[in-house]
Amino acid sequence: MSPRLAAARALTAVMAEKASLGGSLPKQMQEVAPRDQALVQELAFGTARWYTRLDALARELLKKPMKAADLDLQALLLVGLYQLLYLRVPAHAAIGATVDVASEMGKPWAKGMLNAVLRRVQREGDELLAIVDQSPSQRVSHPGWLFKRLQRAWPEQLDAIAHANNLHPPMTLRVNQRQVSRDDYLQTLQAAGIAASACEFSTVGIQLAQACDVHQLPGFADGLVSVQDEAAQLAAPLLDLQPGQRVLDACCAPGGKTCQILEQQTALAEVVALDLEPQRLKRVTENLERLQLQATLKAADARALADWWDGKPFQRILLDAPCSATGVIRRHPDIKLTRKAADISALAKLQGEMLDQLWQTLAVGGILVYATCSVLPEENTQVIEAFLARQPGARALDIAPAYGIAQPCGRQLLPQAEGHDGFYLAKLVKLSVSPALVQPVAAQKDAV
Repeated sequence: MSPRLAAARALTAVMAEKASLGGSLPKQMQEVAPRDQALVQELAFGTARWYTRLDALARELLKKPMKAADLDLQALLLVGLYQLLYLRVPAHAAIGATVDVASEMGKPWAKGMLNAVLRRVQREGDELLAIVDQSPSQRVSHPGWLFKRLQRAWPEQLDAIAHANNLHPPMTLRVNQRQVSRDDYLQTLQAAGIAASACEFSTVGIQLAQACDVHQLPGFADGLVSVQDEAAQLAAPLLDLQPGQRVLDACCAPGGKTCQILEQQTALAEVVALDLEPQRLKRVTENLERLQLQATLKAADARALADWWDGKPFQRILLDAPCSATGVIRRHPDIKLTRKAADISALAKLQGEMLDQLWQTLAVGGILVYATCSVLPEENTQVIEAFLARQPGARALDIAPAYGIAQPCGRQLLPQAEGHDGFYLAKLVKLSVSPALVQPVAAQKDAV
């Protein structure tokens, strides 16, 4: 299979709302030669990253929209446009290779249309983009609904957020402090010829000058380091972990924060790692085994306490809540296609429900850290503000202003072009039990 066909097929599944790139791309990568896999990924991710702008350009070029049965051709056209506008592929090669894929698709009749459209872009690209870019959201390639929400929430930072979202993300490591110090590992990287620097905010974070295969990292197989963005590394330290505590990591997959909790405090009584999908826990298990760590893994809906909680309170809870992932668009650019405006209120409702239920499992005096990889206040400070309003036994604790932007509750980190992802953090302490919110586990079991 040609790399352009593989990329188009992966994108077709995303455009049809049948899969994310994370689900569709691996299948297509298996069908191409190993030497072409990097190109397939670049074509698929890059086209998704610039989808809004490319799609607007395609609509400007086509006399009438393509039929639903030709969604694969539409994806192929966008892949061709991406090559012409954003890659250093010679125009004649990009056009020829893209047009040839129509025959590979079994649609040779489309070759003339593809050739004409792509050659027009080759000749008139700047003039055509000037028309498309009259729309601010199309210019920065963000769907209109998301652009408006970002504009409303972060008017002063809007341009920087959009710019960061359209860049390739840096590769960041978390040093396993059980085995090696950050300074020592930086020296190990230097000796291996890998350029890197210490992260600004995470005391165990290292950012590589250039991404590489993890197996090229010294000691990776032995658990010296893990790949984790700096912003995500800031959640576990807020737990203020102490020996003998029982800790819950809710929504734990793929296990980065679970492992960091265990690396950070070696004398915990137990860490329970909870996730909705049993399949996702396999990745958690793999990470724990590589790092030689142990946790109690459970697959269940965090809200259904009767299905997983044994009634013993936790002294610490990390809730890395399901969210829109609008803070990690640069890592998952297909979010621009798959996420919809209506999702945000539904996610905020889910986040509030999870807080209400997990709060019952927290011991008085215990700490809950709420985290998302979203940059939308509706999922972040507004969720916490609403929770505190209905839970008088909870109080938000200050987070030292070393990073991010202070919110009415918690702190918001926005994606940085040369640094961390977008992330939100809030730290809550349980001062007392609120009878109004408590539903005994036995009663929940009866209701199920």
